[in-house]
Amino acid sequence: MATLIISGGTVVTMDKSRRIIEDGAVVVQDDRIVKVGQREEIEIAYQASQVIDARRHVVMPGLIDGHGHAGHGLTKNLGTYKHMLWGHTADAIYAEGTTENFWYVEGLLTTLERLKAGTTCGLTFFGGGTMVMRTDDAIYADRHAEAVRKIGIREFLTVGPSLPPYPRKYTTWNENASKDRMVSFTEQVETSEEIVKRWHGKDNGRSYVSMMFPVYNPATTPLNSTEMLALMDRVEMVNDLTSRYQLLLNQDGHSTGTAKFAHEKLGMLGPHALLSHSTGLTREEVDICAETDSVIAHNPSSGAIYSDYCPVPEMLDAGVRVILGSDGTAPDMGYDMFRHMFQCGRLHRTYKHDSLFMPPGKILELATIDAAAALGVEHEIGSLEEGKKADIILVDMFQPHLYPPILPIDRLVNYASGADVDTVIVDGVVLVQGRRVLSVDVDEVLESAHHEQEALFERMPHLRDLLLVPEGFWGQSRYP
Repeated sequence: MATLIISGGTVVTMDKSRRIIEDGAVVVQDDRIVKVGQREEIEIAYQASQVIDARRHVVMPGLIDGHGHAGHGLTKNLGTYKHMLWGHTADAIYAEGTTENFWYVEGLLTTLERLKAGTTCGLTFFGGGTMVMRTDDAIYADRHAEAVRKIGIREFLTVGPSLPPYPRKYTTWNENASKDRMVSFTEQVETSEEIVKRWHGKDNGRSYVSMMFPVYNPATTPLNSTEMLALMDRVEMVNDLTSRYQLLLNQDGHSTGTAKFAHEKLGMLGPHALLSHSTGLTREEVDICAETDSVIAHNPSSGAIYSDYCPVPEMLDAGVRVILGSDGTAPDMGYDMFRHMFQCGRLHRTYKHDSLFMPPGKILELATIDAAAALGVEHEIGSLEEGKKADIILVDMFQPHLYPPILPIDRLVNYASGADVDTVIVDGVVLVQGRRVLSVDVDEVLESAHHEQEALFERMPHLRDLLLVPEGFWGQSRYP
């Protein structure tokens, strides 16, 4: 007897032939899919201890978010009215204002957001802002990872050194007392290795760790020979760690010229390299990414698109591997990957002045099977196929904005939202059913997030100024 049968839905498999099975069914045994096919055939051949009626639902692989940030859930909207204010505010919060409990509660909040919106696997930088990583002590990442484990989805937790200068000041809070410490680049890498040892490959393949290395832009920050030698030493240290543990290597915030520099001067590109944003890449850099088999994490809702265009159609045509990312929840985004799929299509069609760009099928691939391949886990997730992990979501299609029930991929990418996700299953375990979360008490998580943000304001009282209505908020076309 099987563990679970999901029966009667429109099954979007995302397998190699991209089968869509009307009145289909999926059979699950423990944490694996054992059969995908027509409902009538499966009902004759299989019985299960639990059956989910999927009529009027799309049954599909869980979505994969290729780029997000921890910490953002409790920094949303703080300083969005002034250029770079949010980023510098987040820097100060992450390095000097956070406690162990901050990272645990924020981890619960944002992972819960991902879960309810149908994301069953996400890549998460352990920090953000202008790229301050909380890697002065492994305890903070431990608490975040414990929160993700409690919610139940998969995660690639990305750790590593903050942007220079080094050493960087970090603050440890004990009740209402604080203590500052200057932390070197080497210490941050050593802490990252501790986190790798504790969490990489754990929890039955739900917990992974990857590395981050800062992006260097030679056009804005020229390096003399001494600085270049120091940079190469740091590159070697991170590359060694990445190689020894067979980790992905992430770089956040690529723009014109930085991918070429990372390849030609630093030797950091390759199949293990994941370059985020990548706005303004030149044709030469697109070709470099294709030749090195590097991956681009495209974040169509991020503020990075204000500065330049990410040439996704050109990259796809050149054979570059592209995946979709949310860029986290702050300063003004969110973890709803349906929202970002829609934004992806609209962004490129608008930029190209051509409605034929970015078909819905390609966009859905970027958030499922293509993302799984880029993360090196396509043998486990990303599609509904026999032998793969049972990471499955059901989308309620019986709603005015999704009916009539034709062209299901178009409906999902162009009209659906995370609020339409009815059921979420990870590793064969039902975590959400009928929109009700089963793994945690949602009210408790939300109340704890409110309490923790208030505690943050107590530690950093000046942040309350960011809650005031700024000049230009009402009645003007832009902030002054």
